[in-house]
Amino acid sequence: MKLTLYSDYSLRVLMYAARKDERVQIDEIAKFYGISKNHLTKVVNNLATLGYLETTRGRGGGIRIKMAPEEINIGALIRKTEENFTLVECFDRETNTCPIAGICGLQNVLGEALNAYLSVLDKYTLQDVLFRKIAL
Repeated sequence: MKLTLYSDYSLRVLMYAARKDERVQIDEIAKFYGISKNHLTKVVNNLATLGYLETTRGRGGGIRIKMAPEEINIGALIRKTEENFTLVECFDRETNTCPIAGICGLQNVLGEALNAYLSVLDKYTLQDVLFRKIAL
C-alpha cells in the first residue's frame, strides 16, 4: 500500500509546523523538503479546510498548527487526504470490469489487508512520528 504524494506532503507539513512555535511560510517548508511551493500551497489549503492548520495572509502571515500533535491521528488524516483506497479494479463498483469479480476471493483478502494497514495507522498520532528535536 502506497500513500500518494499528497498524503506524504500533508504529513510533512504538519510535522514541520508542529516543531515550530511561530508561524512558518510555505516557502520555508518547500525549501526544507525540496518540494514544489505550488503543490504545498494546495496541501496547506486543504489542511486548513480540514481544521489541522491556521493560515494568515499578508505581512507577518504564515501557517501554524491548529491542533496539538497528540490530537492528530495519522489514520484519520490519511483517510481524509487519500482520494481512494482502490487497491485493485474490483474495489471500485463503478469502474469494475473484472470478469471474476463475483467469484474471486482476492477482494476479501486485500480488503482485510487494507483494514489492517489503516488499523496500524490509527494507533499513532502526529506526536508519535515527530522527528527528533533539531534546529529546522
